[in-house]
Amino acid sequence: MTQPVPPPGGTPAGPTGPRADFWYRLGGFLIDGVILYVIGVVIGLVFRGNLVSQILISLAAGIAYSVYFIGSGSGQTPGMRLLNIRAVDAVTGGRVDYGRAFIRYLVGILSQLPCYLGYFWMLWDPEKQTWHDKASGTFVVPTSAYPVERWPG
Repeated sequence: MTQPVPPPGGTPAGPTGPRADFWYRLGGFLIDGVILYVIGVVIGLVFRGNLVSQILISLAAGIAYSVYFIGSGSGQTPGMRLLNIRAVDAVTGGRVDYGRAFIRYLVGILSQLPCYLGYFWMLWDPEKQTWHDKASGTFVVPTSAYPVERWPG
């Protein structure tokens, strides 16, 4: 797997790099939500009548979707790709490994529980990080500053 191209001009990643805007992140989240909803409907049709199986398989599909795409070389889910944003390691500006992508997913669930406070946190955080960004050591950045070589990488 190749590492992402560093930002133009050799600018180090981290606190000095640009961040993705709230509206782009929200748009990516909603697009991914629609995709996962459709997957859930299909799972519901296949496992009709067995609610426990539906829930467990839908949860596994959500984890696999998020961890695979965020942990890929591009650091983009399909929703993020459509809006030209990506997740990068906060220290290196490179790829987020699969373990931290999993942590990011789990804390993302916790971020939703108190009325999505963990997501809105980026609006007043100086680093524009959500709770799941902070827990996993990631930033979400525009691909104009942190280009993607190939998708999903």
